[in-house]
Amino acid sequence: MSHHIVAVKDLEYTYPDGTPAIQGVSFRITHGESVAIVGANGAGKSTLLMHLNGYLTPREGSVQVGDFPLTKATVSDVRRSVGMVFQDPDDQLFMPTVFDDVAFGPLNLGLPAEDVKVRVSDALSRMDVLHLKDRPPYKLSGGEKRAVAIAAVLSMSPDVLVMDEPTTGLDPRARRQLIAQLDSFQHTKIIATHDLDLVLDLCQRTIVIHAGKVMADGPTLEIFNDGKLLERCHLEKPLRLQGCPVCGRD
Repeated sequence: MSHHIVAVKDLEYTYPDGTPAIQGVSFRITHGESVAIVGANGAGKSTLLMHLNGYLTPREGSVQVGDFPLTKATVSDVRRSVGMVFQDPDDQLFMPTVFDDVAFGPLNLGLPAEDVKVRVSDALSRMDVLHLKDRPPYKLSGGEKRAVAIAAVLSMSPDVLVMDEPTTGLDPRARRQLIAQLDSFQHTKIIATHDLDLVLDLCQRTIVIHAGKVMADGPTLEIFNDGKLLERCHLEKPLRLQGCPVCGRD
């Protein structure tokens, strides 16, 4: 696979009602990077992510994943390389059991049943939820559903993990556990999130999106210490970088 895993150039997308969602977005993410995409509600983050896995294909501009320019003809190749974890796990879990959900992707790749069993076991073990393999997904907690949804993506052995708000709805302990698990992954990671403290933990690089445009792209700490940029893009510093509300000290 090409050294430059994900390359977006001059990407444009307009909603059917005529509202612009993505306006001239360009960036390049290389192998092994962990990159956050941050912005206020309605900035265009989710629309951008849907272009990275082929749920939307470019009407103007281009998206390239590895050696494949994203087109309707190459969507299946792109999806073998890019695993997408949606904000709501219920959008991904639809089979009778956890095992069936995690096995669904590899089976559709045509892999032998024994190979699929190994992939499912490995993916569930990495997320510490192997004990849930025979449970119906609708009986799981929010954190368990999130872990299973990620396992379902891992079972496809993607090169790139794309995640939309991965900590939404998690309690503090489940959030810390998920961050530790994601930090252990060697995949290229692209994470859209409002959880800016998670970004400090996982992402050395941050791309700021505002009104469908890239407003900044650089080292995470530099961006989070740029108060004027954050205010202009309707963002606030991560809690860890804010002053103490009691004593006023940094």
